Amino acid sequence: MTQSPENIICSWSGGKDSCFAFMQAVQQGHRPVALLNILNENGRISRSHGLPPAILQQQAAALGLPIHLQPSTWTDYEQHFTATLTTIREQYQATAAVFGDIDLQPHRDWEEKVCAAAGLRAVLPLWQLDRKMLVYRMLEQGVKCRIVSCNEHLGENFLGRQLDDVLIADLEAAGVDVCGENGEFHTVVTDCPLFSIPVNLPAYRKVKHEQYWFLDWDVK
Repeated sequence: MTQSPENIICSWSGGKDSCFAFMQAVQQGHRPVALLNILNENGRISRSHGLPPAILQQQAAALGLPIHLQPSTWTDYEQHFTATLTTIREQYQATAAVFGDIDLQPHRDWEEKVCAAAGLRAVLPLWQLDRKMLVYRMLEQGVKCRIVSCNEHLGENFLGRQLDDVLIADLEAAGVDVCGENGEFHTVVTDCPLFSIPVNLPAYRKVKHEQYWFLDWDVK
């Protein structure tokens, strides 16, 4: 059943899944009012993808939307997420929040929990769609993105690579889910049909922290 158009908040990681979920929600007639991203406790990078605020703000500007950047420890993550959702709901008269999860039930359970606490409905436009089919749909519909972090199984050579047919084949050859839904890698979206201009990525270097590789961005 088609839902009536709603004012929506987008849980915005800066990566392909949250972007494509946002795109699908807009295609369904919903009205985006704001983006939400949780940063690490010092506010230097995002919790999920290791992106600096400058990149997230570029994306928000390209979408013509405000972005709410909330620093938090992992311990206080749920509390800060719920509180910020509530603030945005009240400020923009939102009734739903959009998430990019595909098929991990514990993630959906958590999203529905925080939305209920904030007086919102959770919307998951990508839910239970085939992962590989989704990646090709993203490419076909104009999503451009690069890998910004990955596990040590993939290694540093995958960092910075743009998602395309060759990368998808290389991910499969490495025995990795091509959507990265299990956390094997994360991306940053540099362009999509809803961006007014592409994102200009700053210079970076490759660093390893514990068992994960990241792009360390050259931003103030």
